[in-house]
This record gives sequence, C-alpha cells and structure tokens, in this order.
Amino acid sequence: MFKGKKILITGGTGSLGQALTKRLLEKDVDTIRIFSRNESSQIQMESKFNDNRLRFLLGDIRDKERLIIAMEDIDIVFHAAALKHVPKIEYNPFEAIKTNVIGSQNVIDACLANNVSKAICVGTDKAVSPLNTYGATKLLMEKLFVTANNYLDPKKHPTVFIALRYGNVVGSSGSVIPKFVEMLKTKKKITITDLNMSRFSITMNEALDFILKSAEIGKGSEIFIPKLKSYSIKDVKDAMYELLGNYGEEIIGIRPGEKLHESLINNEEMRTSWEYENLYLITNPLFPLFHPNVINETYSGIKKIENMNSYSSDNVEKISNDGLKEIIQNYIDMQNE
Repeated sequence: MFKGKKILITGGTGSLGQALTKRLLEKDVDTIRIFSRNESSQIQMESKFNDNRLRFLLGDIRDKERLIIAMEDIDIVFHAAALKHVPKIEYNPFEAIKTNVIGSQNVIDACLANNVSKAICVGTDKAVSPLNTYGATKLLMEKLFVTANNYLDPKKHPTVFIALRYGNVVGSSGSVIPKFVEMLKTKKKITITDLNMSRFSITMNEALDFILKSAEIGKGSEIFIPKLKSYSIKDVKDAMYELLGNYGEEIIGIRPGEKLHESLINNEEMRTSWEYENLYLITNPLFPLFHPNVINETYSGIKKIENMNSYSSDNVEKISNDGLKEIIQNYIDMQNE
C-alpha cells in the first residue's frame, strides 16, 4: 500500500510522527512531507534522518489554505497534530478547540480539495465518555473524520477517512513510567494519584503496527481500536521498586479531568462494535458497507463483540510483573542509548 506513495504527516515532528516516519521510510515510499509548526524540531529531525525523501513544511493546521497547498499530489495523510496537555487545555479550552476540532476539519477539507486517497486521524482513549476538554475535542475530531463521507459523492471525492483510538504509548511524554523512573533515579519518593488507577498499555512498535494495519484495511468511516492489556499504578510501582529501589511514595489524589480507569469502547458503542483479527472496530451505521447484511462481505470473518459490556482498563487482562519489568527496563535502556 505504501510503496511509491506520497505521504503527509501533520504533527510529524512529535514522538509518534518521527517514529511513523522512520517506519514508512522502510516501506520504500516516494516522499514524506512533515507538516508542523515547530521550526527547531524540523531542523533537528532533518539532521537526524538525513533522507532526501523527506520534505519539511512549516505550517499550522488552523490554516486551511496552507494545508491545501501542502497536500498537493499527496496520496495518504496521517493526522497526528494536536494540543494534548490536559491541564494546559483545561486552562485554555478554546485554543484546543481551534487546533483539535477546527484544525481537524481543515485537514478533512484539504484532503477533499486534493482528492487524497486515504486520511487517518490518530485519537485517544480520552475521547471515550470524556471528562476533560482534551477528550471532548478528540471525540469531536473522531466524529468529523468518520462522518466526512456521509454527504459526499464518492465519485467526486474518493478520500477514505478512518479514525484510530488507543491509549498512552509507553514512555510517552507525561506518562507514568518516565515520571517514576526520573524520580527513583534521583532517589526521590514517587507521587501517586491513586494506587487502583489503571491504564491501557501499548508500546511504540505496537502502536505503529496498529496504525499501519488499520490504514491498509480501512474501508472508510471506521474507528479502529487495538486489543490491549492494561496495568494498575500499584503494579507499575511494585515493578519499579524491584528494579530501581524503594524511596517512599506520596498519594496526591486524582487530578481534575482524570479518570480512575480509561475506556476504549463504552457500553453504548458496543452496539456497533465488532471484533476482527487482533482489532476491534466501531462502524458508522450510515455507511452502506457496514449494513448488517453486508458487513461480512466487507470484512471476512468479522464478528460481533460478545461477553463484554465495555472495553475498559479495569476489565481486561493485566500485564504480569515480569512483563512490566521488561517494559520498564526497555524504556531505561532506550534512554541510555
């Protein structure tokens, strides 16, 4: 699917954007355009990759005209640009709306203007029954993408829009493992919101596998979700102590906008959710390919999700202690490289 293609990644200088760029370059693509507003990150990334298939375009997804120009002759768009820091967004909610919602609609409009073949937006578990502004804006981004084809003539506008939803990538900025490692390496006691809090776990390589597979098989209007295990904060803490020592802990309580457990599919969404190989997908009932009478022709072997009222981090298989220690050690080794 990717060989010889021209690809654009919004937010391409972020951690996901750079990892995705590296993986796509291995697939013999023609060109990857990195679209971001961070000038210094573009300079660093250009030097790091040193690949003449990369093009670096300064721009903001709030600027529709710039996006339309940037997407000329592009085959595939990965939309990863977003404002993501929950406390900052709670303080500046309309800025998040301008980027995560209006900016995402600008991406859609630019794709349609250029007849891009496929557009994939990268979402989050925070979009499920959101408690904070970030989650609400990412839910709206999903809605915009999965309904983008509802009222358009596919002969005139062939773009296939799909959405992805998964949890925090292990080791990503602001996540629990980097925070705990930093505290314990300096022999400080760790700060814990709630020992019972649980989160889904996905490594960067697992996230990339999921993104690329979903991009390949997506027919349009789906929300793709990976099958994941989870961990509790207590489990992470115990594994950390075994690896780095115990210097005490302080319970600070759950912060505004945080949930005790995260969900990837809520109970209402289960009515239109399906199991397919190592994925789940939520279908758009307005899209003809997902009518109950034809969905098995669209996805051979697909089946309704059974025996699960919701897909939440507190009701899935937990990662073992040895598994967590391996994940933590891999993160530490990567930081030491």
